[in-house]
Amino acid sequence: MSGLGKGITASSIGVLLKSKGLKVVPVKIDPYLNVDAGTMNPYQHGEVFVLDDGSEVDLDLGNYERFLDVNLTGDNNITTGKVYRSVIEKERNGDYLGKTVQIIPHVTDEIKERLRRLGEGADVVLVEAGGTVGDIEGAPFLEAARQLAMEVGKENVLFVHTTLVPVLATVGEQKTKPTQQSVRELRGIGIQPSAIVARGEEPLHDDIRKKIAFFCDVPVEGVVSAPNAPSVYEVPILLDEQKLTDYIMERLLLRAQAEDLHGWRDFLDRLRNPERECTIALVGKYTHLRDSYLSHIEAFHHASAATRCRVRIRWVESMDIEKRGAEPLLRGADGILVPGGFGDRGIEGKIAAVRFARENGIPFQGVCLGFQLATVEFARNVLGLEGANSSEFKPGTEHPVIDLLPEQKSVKAKGATMRLGAHEVSLEPGCAAAKLYGDTTVFERHRHRFEVNPGYIEKIEAAGLKYVGRSDGGRRMEVLELQGHPYFVASQFHPELKSRPLRPSALHLGLVRAASKAK
Repeated sequence: MSGLGKGITASSIGVLLKSKGLKVVPVKIDPYLNVDAGTMNPYQHGEVFVLDDGSEVDLDLGNYERFLDVNLTGDNNITTGKVYRSVIEKERNGDYLGKTVQIIPHVTDEIKERLRRLGEGADVVLVEAGGTVGDIEGAPFLEAARQLAMEVGKENVLFVHTTLVPVLATVGEQKTKPTQQSVRELRGIGIQPSAIVARGEEPLHDDIRKKIAFFCDVPVEGVVSAPNAPSVYEVPILLDEQKLTDYIMERLLLRAQAEDLHGWRDFLDRLRNPERECTIALVGKYTHLRDSYLSHIEAFHHASAATRCRVRIRWVESMDIEKRGAEPLLRGADGILVPGGFGDRGIEGKIAAVRFARENGIPFQGVCLGFQLATVEFARNVLGLEGANSSEFKPGTEHPVIDLLPEQKSVKAKGATMRLGAHEVSLEPGCAAAKLYGDTTVFERHRHRFEVNPGYIEKIEAAGLKYVGRSDGGRRMEVLELQGHPYFVASQFHPELKSRPLRPSALHLGLVRAASKAK
């Protein structure tokens, strides 16, 4: 079922196999008909994660990148939309030589071919099949997996089934029937799981573990308990302590080439044992679904471990600021983050949050839209440009300090048409961002259509808001810093997307450091 933790389970298994010295290639299968996640509302699937190559993908690929410390491409995300589009294009080109094109074999062959290509040079291809067993849209992918197991030999494929083991409040007993039923459904399509990861609020009881093993025809050592954990980064250790790593290695006849979880354990130790804490107010438009800001949450976890400062996120809906004002909702925050977003809902609340941070000397970080609104706020309230705005929200504004990218003006389609992916950014030597990165050249990921209007840059900088990071030969503004402020840094790019447990986002790290000093 959706939201059960298949992505974290897959990522954790990847960490464990990588710790054995194996090259692991993760793949996420999303059965929806969308070609990619780019046009989805965050309330549908959480945040849209952007890769270096500009692909807009499911947030689980962010988990893979963070856990495995790898940079993936769009090929690592397979969707029904991608598969069907490819099959139809081949049919139109005559690749099937006049045959009747069908789900089997043509669609399943396309899926298998994509998985085989990704596996070239890898020791293990780790595939997460999204959705729920029994869903109609997921059937071709599970059938392709069954066929692939037959073709490469069942000794080279291991199926791991993540299931829910609920506890009914009326009896207080862990129930195995949902697991039994879903395994029966898998068997009905020819797939026998070799391991079961049992999710639940509490650890699996030994008698329940044996019951699942007996009824699902899985060895007891292949039934693993995955109770709710304080942090997702605990899960690899939790699984390893139950010998899941050894079980998988034995079943797939893999040989360990290393033994290294030391860095992961050290990260966990720092995360579990902070020496102080700070409160960061995250002012967003989608705060009712925390997964909309998952990469920011994880970037703060990474920064927490690096600084030994626990970050407590205060979730602030920007619409609430418009109704109640900034002071009641932001009072007492040690730092403020204004992240990205689209559409004009809640924009004035975000601008009010920027102003509150600027005028009260509160450490501030803006990302993408937050960067643009920091420019808007400064233009309105420091330069006195009444009505200054982004042409995204007010096309006829007298002062469009944020305007559409020139190359976007003729674009009509919405899917994969923004300025996307990693771009080189040059930072001024000695600026706060350059000190945090330890370099004056960085590559960060973007996802936007609008940018700072060049016609206002000279006036804005003369008043003290400096654009210390630029790209494309200096014509695009990428990082701004406010002179005389303890920490007021914003970026057009998304630094949270490349944050890793052992290499936190530089700008989030800067915010946490500044916020901990502000206490």
